[in-house]
Amino acid sequence: MTITEERAPYGSGAAHRPVATKRVRTHHLLEMKRRGERFTMLTAYDMYTAAVFDEAGIDVLLVGDSAANNVYGYETSIPVTVDELIPLARAVASAAHRSLVIADLPFGSYQASPEQAYLTAARFMKEARVAGVKLEGGAEMAPQIDRLTKGGIPVCAHIGFTPQSEHALGGYRVQGRGDAAQRLLADAHAVEEAGAFAVVMEMVPGDVATRITAELQIPTVGIGAGNGTDGQVLVWQDAVGLNTGHTPRFVKRFADAHTVLLAAARDYATEVKAGTFPGPEHTF
Repeated sequence: MTITEERAPYGSGAAHRPVATKRVRTHHLLEMKRRGERFTMLTAYDMYTAAVFDEAGIDVLLVGDSAANNVYGYETSIPVTVDELIPLARAVASAAHRSLVIADLPFGSYQASPEQAYLTAARFMKEARVAGVKLEGGAEMAPQIDRLTKGGIPVCAHIGFTPQSEHALGGYRVQGRGDAAQRLLADAHAVEEAGAFAVVMEMVPGDVATRITAELQIPTVGIGAGNGTDGQVLVWQDAVGLNTGHTPRFVKRFADAHTVLLAAARDYATEVKAGTFPGPEHTF
């Protein structure tokens, strides 16, 4: 049976893309939270992975500034620019027919003022055609979130460990332990009150993330924050084993894409050098 826009289900794990799909919107994530349904988020940086994840039923695709590490080869996310991320975001948004597509605002493109944040976010909305943006920071970013949401731009907040502030935080360290939990809780309420439609919590103690999830009306997304959040997000290269280097404790590898791709490339090289590819069936 063809799934129509009125009858399309929400939730993760679709075996295949239906003939007609209904786009996931921010309010659907809120509805899922209210029903106690968990949702999924993965990063994506190109059309093919976006199309695959969309078909798999991933609810949200994040064109993350993690493209700095996973596409451009930078050591951290700090160097990546707006002009480098917009083409990736455009490719993902064009390929995804169901998933909600949002993009990170990179370091230095929004912290200076709410107006700077709005102008940067507007570029992503107009040039990349994403459905929203994500920015890092808690209470200090409330003015930026307020400006964007009042200007018609959906915002996902990001608290806890914020990679763009790696140097200020003293490296990759868990945030919100002990007395710092109250500050994290205050940040979560601040971004909700400012108008964020969801908040990512990274490298936060599980009990703290669970408490925040229970107190907030908006959905929470965990990455290294335990399983008490409303949704989960991972960098796709980590999740499928394409990245064979060091990965954080919170990463689970659901496949071994590196081995598959390496074997295919070796087979290709072997056949070309042996003269067996291309064969008659590949020749005009």
